Amino acid sequence: MEDIRSLKAIQLDALREVANIGAGHAATALSQMTGGTIMISVPTINVARLEEVPPQVSGPEEPVAAVLMHMLGDLTGRTLLVFPKPTAIRLSEMMLRRAQGTSTDLGELEQSAIKEAGNILSGAYMNALSDFMGLMLLPSPPSLAVDMSDAVLTTAYLQFGSDRDYVFCVESEFYLQDIGERLRGFFLLLPDYASLQAILKAVRVA
Repeated sequence: MEDIRSLKAIQLDALREVANIGAGHAATALSQMTGGTIMISVPTINVARLEEVPPQVSGPEEPVAAVLMHMLGDLTGRTLLVFPKPTAIRLSEMMLRRAQGTSTDLGELEQSAIKEAGNILSGAYMNALSDFMGLMLLPSPPSLAVDMSDAVLTTAYLQFGSDRDYVFCVESEFYLQDIGERLRGFFLLLPDYASLQAILKAVRVA
């Protein structure tokens, strides 16, 4: 399985292009929902073991909001969309069309808004991957966890066997054009073993 580390730049570029297409669709949908112009870029994509991911996302003791979805259909696995908690609160304000600073925590309404944002974003990334591979992907309803980043990722890690712990980590940067504000989030794709092989095969042909 170490061959996953040897993905060439051109293959990672193919995956980044897929992510960029998904980000474009997500940006359009989020802009429509929030009534403001949101642009999403994909500055980095990398492959790592799940236990190596937390430092990329935030400090291990920093709270994050993570939207978990199951991937069903021709490819199976899980997706996690992770935001630092302050970013999640800011994003929920936008989804609820509230002024900046009016939400201080993630209450029931805010959590519902974040789940909807996660649904849109993860769905857009999955659709882009689905189109790229010519396979059917169906996302499950989203669930939300708010906890320290270590705890959130450990929970995801415990649901996998030792041969399934590779993750594609897509850093996503949100630019809120109307107010010139930037936010960061991370989309993590945790494919099951057979799906991982299928994705690797697809990008090696690309």
